This record gives sequence, C-alpha cells and structure tokens, in this order.
Amino acid sequence: MRKHAVLLGVIISFIFMIKAIMLYPGGSYANAHSVGFTWGESFICNLFGEHALNGALNPARYWAYTAMILFPCTYALFFVRMAKKMPEKNAAVIIQIGGVANILATFLIATGLHDLMLIISTSLFWTCLVIITIFILKTKLHWLKFLCVISLLMFYYSVYLWGISDWNLLPITQKINFATSTLLILLLEYCTSKEDFAHIKPKRNKKLATEL
Repeated sequence: MRKHAVLLGVIISFIFMIKAIMLYPGGSYANAHSVGFTWGESFICNLFGEHALNGALNPARYWAYTAMILFPCTYALFFVRMAKKMPEKNAAVIIQIGGVANILATFLIATGLHDLMLIISTSLFWTCLVIITIFILKTKLHWLKFLCVISLLMFYYSVYLWGISDWNLLPITQKINFATSTLLILLLEYCTSKEDFAHIKPKRNKKLATEL
C-alpha cells in the first residue's frame, strides 16, 4: 500500500475532482449562462465558489475542496520520495521543503487569496519539477527527458497565455498542463530510482576530487 500511495492519492483526488465537475451548476467567464462545467471555457477555480458563475448555489465546492487538499498532499509525498533519489543534498532539501510548503499554498488557492496563492503554489511546484528535470537530463532516461521538457514548455506557455490575458486558450491549457504534470509525477515515481542518478557527483565532491 505504501509503495503505491502516490498513485492512490492521485486516483482518489481525481475521483473527488470529477465528482465536483459533475455537480457544478454552470457558468463560465466566457458564458455566464452555460450549463454545467464546460471543459473549453471553465476554470478549475470556478468549482470553489459558494455560488456558481450562473448564480446558482454550488454543491460542487465541497468535493473540490477535498480534492484540493488531497492533490497537494499527494504531490508532497512524491517530492519527499523523489528528493531521496537526488544525488545532491541541497537540491533534495529544496524539493522537500517546496513540496511540503505547496500543500498550504495550493489549499489557499480556493480562498480569497486565490491570485497570490496561485503564483506561490505554481512557483513552488514547478521549481521542484525544474530541479528534478535538471537531474533527469543528466541520466540515460531519454524518454523521461522528453516528457519533462514537454511538461515545462506547456507550463511556460500557460504562463504566457495568463500574462497576455488570453482567456480563450487558457482554460484548455490549464487542464492539459494539469494532466501532463500529473502523468510526469507518476512516471517519475515509478520509473526512476536512486541508481539512475548515482553517477552524478555532488558539486562539492567534484571540487574535492579536482583538488586531489
């Protein structure tokens, strides 16, 4: 059970999120009168309001809140485990702290602090994945290198769309970004080991070896 805790966490979180999506009454920024959750127009954050954007009471929010607690806890568990595979202590510490701190920041996205917490949460989450990607690029896991780069590019493209306020494409890229990053986490969890990074020497050790 402990071996598959990350996978179970992702599955359970997705169940709660899908239930929230099914219960969402409707309304989006593009069309306030739409019915239900529109995949091409609605944002995930629309699920957390007391009222949906069409004005109806929103029974989806309790399911969405639960998913928003479970997702970052699951990701934090992954980052703590992944940190143990890292060959450099400093990188491992950053990944662990960033992953755990992301729990609170992600949960607070569902509050009035949405904009600020979204920036903090995404910064923590993707900083951890960037560090992991740097080390993955030094391994022989070529297919994981490709997926890491694709996930990062999708993230930065979403940031670009947010920066230019492209609200037409952003709801779609948000969900693609969410799916690719979750898939990446599962693959990193199951398809990497400490041995994959064993040949990478810590910078301090490299310096000492050079001096000797």
